[in-house]
Amino acid sequence: MRLKNKIALITGAGRGIGEAIALGFAREGADVIINEVAGADYAEEVAAKIRAMGRQSEVIYADISKVSAIREMFAKITEKYHKLDVLVNNAGITGWSDFFETDETVFDTVMGVNLKGTLFCSIEAAKIMRVNGGGSIINISTICAALSVKNLITYSTSKGGIHAMAEQMAVELAPYNIRVNTFGPGPINVERNLREDPNYRTNWGGVVPLGRTGEPEEMVGPAVFLASDDSSYVSGQLFFVDGAWSVQGKIPVNSMDSQLANSNK
Repeated sequence: MRLKNKIALITGAGRGIGEAIALGFAREGADVIINEVAGADYAEEVAAKIRAMGRQSEVIYADISKVSAIREMFAKITEKYHKLDVLVNNAGITGWSDFFETDETVFDTVMGVNLKGTLFCSIEAAKIMRVNGGGSIINISTICAALSVKNLITYSTSKGGIHAMAEQMAVELAPYNIRVNTFGPGPINVERNLREDPNYRTNWGGVVPLGRTGEPEEMVGPAVFLASDDSSYVSGQLFFVDGAWSVQGKIPVNSMDSQLANSNK
């Protein structure tokens, strides 16, 4: 077990990639704290699955676009666990919008969760980690920050900001043995994508060099690697888990239009 006795916090871990990573961490021996927003009761099912594996797990509801909520969440973690070994900044929202119709509300909402939330969760996690000899901060990004994707100006910008921020944090936190790395999933078969575009697998699978879209479970390996001592000399790095999509970069425009149209349904 590569994560035996480690304590991990995963934001947005109630479903999709976050859920897969949470379950994968538990299988590797970690106790997992799941963060979700209030009302995301499905996260309790994930915590129950982890406890069934013999590991500790609980859900802490907090809106990570608010610094006060972040600080309250980390205060609870410190009080109960007294340490934190791994933070996975997974929570994120897409904010589909036509370029010319992007408004301030969309911008502030997406940046609040994706960029602001990632920064302040990392700051609070690092405060705990530096006292306990180090840790690993993992940011979940996106292929959209590497190559432009239609209708995602704010989302791509927020994730690009995470890339720059992660490099800065890797240098700032290195003296405390805190490693910071980022990986960007490609087209993944999460519920949101499949709901917004019923032909998601076909549309995206047709432009991915490996010939298919990915599964959430395929993000577990990279996350476990970065969380474990297997990556003890890896920090400040960015890579993509995308079936070689970012190398070629073809866009299924019909999928982008479908997801924009269905994003608010």
